[in-house]
Amino acid sequence: MLVTFTTDAYADITMFGDVALAMLKMMGHSATVPGAILAEDVPAALSRLTAAIDAEKALPPPVEDKDADEPVVSLAHRALPLINLLAAAAKAESNVMWK
Repeated sequence: MLVTFTTDAYADITMFGDVALAMLKMMGHSATVPGAILAEDVPAALSRLTAAIDAEKALPPPVEDKDADEPVVSLAHRALPLINLLAAAAKAESNVMWK
């Protein structure tokens, strides 16, 4: 499953479903797709997401599997496009939707 986040203030962001649902929970929302955040609630969602990402950064890094074909990508790196989208939406006082 893919989840696409949209707002009038930024380009659409598409993420794999498991990562997107984890970030929605970090923002304080249920893992319901489709969904939306009203413009007045976007700054709080952004704050919760950045706080959760900062807490995640404080944990020890995951152990990389030397035999894996792909490198481990941290949740902080995966969250950066969504954080930028939320920041732009907060600045423009725009709603955020996902489907």
